[in-house]
Amino acid sequence: MRQHSTGRAPRHAARGGLAQLAGLAAAGVACAALAACTTTTTTTTSFAPSSNGQAKGNNTDAASINVQLGLDYLQKNELGLAQTKLQRALKEDPHSANAHGAMGLLDERLGDAKGADREYRRALVLSEHAPLWLNDYAVYLCSHGRQTEGVHYFEEAAANPLYPTPWEAYTNAGVCLRGEHRNADAMARFTRALQVNPDFAEGAFEAASLQYAEQNQVEARQRIDTFLAHNPPTPALLLLGWQIARAQNDAVGQQRYALLLARDFPTSPQAHALEPASRGGSD
Repeated sequence: MRQHSTGRAPRHAARGGLAQLAGLAAAGVACAALAACTTTTTTTTSFAPSSNGQAKGNNTDAASINVQLGLDYLQKNELGLAQTKLQRALKEDPHSANAHGAMGLLDERLGDAKGADREYRRALVLSEHAPLWLNDYAVYLCSHGRQTEGVHYFEEAAANPLYPTPWEAYTNAGVCLRGEHRNADAMARFTRALQVNPDFAEGAFEAASLQYAEQNQVEARQRIDTFLAHNPPTPALLLLGWQIARAQNDAVGQQRYALLLARDFPTSPQAHALEPASRGGSD
């Protein structure tokens, strides 16, 4: 789940974590395959790993594979199979942050809030507060009425120099705050996101959407038009621009946004939402 404009609940890309974690797990599998290739040499050396170390490495590799499989099943909504694979991963490597974090995702899907909270916290400890799990735990917290804690973890993720997209974390924090009707604080996070990355469409949408909700139509539309003058359009921004133009009784502006939406995103839900209006019906 997500908490961005087009979805209204925080989590980037099927949970920002799923795609990134899948990559991490896949990298682990690739490393395991590479190690298998190199062990075909018959060199003997006093630096050869002990059998215990080898077994531990094999368990870690196996756990990585099962985490990947568990996440694949989770994305397919095959929760029983996902649980089997993730439980196996935890048995193979109880200290795997990725396995605990993935189990947190599963527990949340299963409605086990306490289990999810426990697994996310364990993932944070084992990963030394890796941004990936900071973000996903923050999403969980915001989705369970713990906005203040969630915002704290989003901002910790954003401040981590290893986090590649801090503007997403700031935007998620803003949406989390807006859900608690803390609009001024939310706008501050959207503004921060756009300071870090002025080309971030989600941040521009969220800021304009909040301005529109607060009846600041001129500012909201100016923000959209300024963004579109320097960046490619998105369906969400065009639909919001259309809605604002309609509120301003600007038929020419409505037509402009509608034409762009129909031309660039004809199959989008936003374009379909405008079809009744273009035929003279309600939207």
